Order: sequence, then C-alpha cells, then structure tokens
Amino acid sequence: MADQLPQSVLFCCDHNAVRSPMAEGLMKKFYGTEVYVQSVGVKNDLEIDGFSIAVCKEMDVELSRHRSRSFDEMEQWGDDLSSFDLVIALSPASQRRALELTRFFHLDVEYWPILDPTGLGETRETKLVQFRAARDQIADRLKDRFGPPTQEDAK
Repeated sequence: MADQLPQSVLFCCDHNAVRSPMAEGLMKKFYGTEVYVQSVGVKNDLEIDGFSIAVCKEMDVELSRHRSRSFDEMEQWGDDLSSFDLVIALSPASQRRALELTRFFHLDVEYWPILDPTGLGETRETKLVQFRAARDQIADRLKDRFGPPTQEDAK
C-alpha cells in the first residue's frame, strides 16, 4: 500500500554512482517537484556510471549531469541530514552509515535491498540487462511505497 509522499527524501548507496542516482532521477520523474530529492554515497570515489546513465535515458531520466557526493560532502555543502523526512538506503553499508548519522534525529531510515549491477555481465548487452533490472527494481519499489506516478509523462 502506498504512503503519502514525504516532503523530502535522501537516497543513499555505496558510491552515489549507480543505484542512488537512479533512484533520485526516477523519483523526480515520477513525482516531480512534490518532493525534494537528493542522493549521496558512503564514499565519493566514483563518477556516475555510464550504464546507469544509459538505462535511465531509456525512461527519459537524465543522469549525465549528476555529480557524485558523499555524506561528508553533503554536510560540508550545507545540506543537513536532519532536514530530510526520509532516508532510503539501497545498500547495507549505506544503511549502517545512515543509521549512525541519524541516531540523534527523529528521522526514518528505510532499507531497500536493491541489486548492485556493477560487475555483473560479460558483454555490453548483458551488463545493460543487469542495470535495467536494478532500475526496474527501484521503479517498482518507488511505486509500491509512494503510489502511482503523479507526473503525466511518467505514467
């Protein structure tokens, strides 16, 4: 059953290069400006993955301008973790980090075990299949959690 949309959501994963940027982009496409959405990683040591860009482009979600950032950089840039209504962790490491950082805040942290497609598949096409699976898993979780997309072009 879908819940009411929160005012703000932070998606997090290991590097902010694959799953969390896809979740951020899909959430913005599905629910537009109704929700403030950002994403971060435990670390910022990778650029946005080209396969993530490609499979999201198939759904008219633009990720090529995404710049990866970590929890620490988010704080340095003035984004306060406590200002988010909901943190959705897409990896075990990001769930641990989010829980550690939010232990003093009244803030919900959810864990969505989303497949990490990196390193799966031998050819470009088999890699794309894995990235599409992760993208579709995120899209399904978003719809299950927040209801049908509210933006016309996302329906």
